[in-house]
Amino acid sequence: MGASKPGELPKDLERGRSRFQAWRAQRRAGGRIPQPLWELAVRLVNRLGVSRTATALGLDYYSLKKRAAEAADRPQSNGPAFVEVPSPVLVGKQGLFELNNEAGATLRVQLVGYDAADVEALARSFWNAG
Repeated sequence: MGASKPGELPKDLERGRSRFQAWRAQRRAGGRIPQPLWELAVRLVNRLGVSRTATALGLDYYSLKKRAAEAADRPQSNGPAFVEVPSPVLVGKQGLFELNNEAGATLRVQLVGYDAADVEALARSFWNAG
C-alpha cells in the first residue's frame, strides 16, 4: 500500500483522486458528491486514514471522518445469500407400480418425481430380462 517514492500516492488513492477530479470537471455548480464517490473515499479511509485520504481527494476532513464512522457502525452485508430451494414434488408425480413377467417374477417400485419415460424404460428392461 505504501508509495514507492516519498510524496508519491499509492495507486488506489491516485485512481480515487482521478475519479474525483473527473467528477469535479463535469459537475454542475453546487452539485453534491455522488454516493459511489463517497463510498470509494470511505474504503480508502479504511486503508490509508482520514487525513491522507481527505487531502488527496480534496474533501473536508470532518465530513469524511463522519461518513467513515457511520460506515463502520453499519453492519457489513456479505451480499445476497444464495439459498437453493428444491422444487416441490407434485403429488401427481408419485406412483406405486407392480410389474409381473411371464416367468412369474414380480417387481414393485414406488417412484417419487419420475418421468413417464423412466417408467417405460424400467418396465421394458424388466419384461425383456425374463
